[in-house]
Amino acid sequence: MVDLLFKDESYAIIGACMKVHSSLGPGFLKSVYSEVLCKGFEKRKIPFVKEKKLALFYEGEQLKKYFKADFICFESIIVEIKSKSILMKIDEQQTINYLNATESQLGLLVNFGEKSLKYKRFVNSRR
Repeated sequence: MVDLLFKDESYAIIGACMKVHSSLGPGFLKSVYSEVLCKGFEKRKIPFVKEKKLALFYEGEQLKKYFKADFICFESIIVEIKSKSILMKIDEQQTINYLNATESQLGLLVNFGEKSLKYKRFVNSRR
């Protein structure tokens, strides 16, 4: 049996997301979920940085453009949130790109827009 990467940390993050979703339900803007999720992270003592700029590199040179992750939790887990009726492949690719660009190991894509909270884990296979 394989252990999950950052098992306890990701369970804490998803638990906070579930609490937010069960309280608000679907239908709010992403910005509302983001603000309430900050309060949930604080309440659960989950360390996070909101809307952290992530540097991009091409052939070893830093670009002027950058990504902005919704949250970086525990200094190493990228949390990208959505509020859509359904997640699309481009949403998954965005999370994967953030992982590759930062060399982070774990990304969580969370969608508050569906009847039930949906989330996906992405592990950076390049590491």
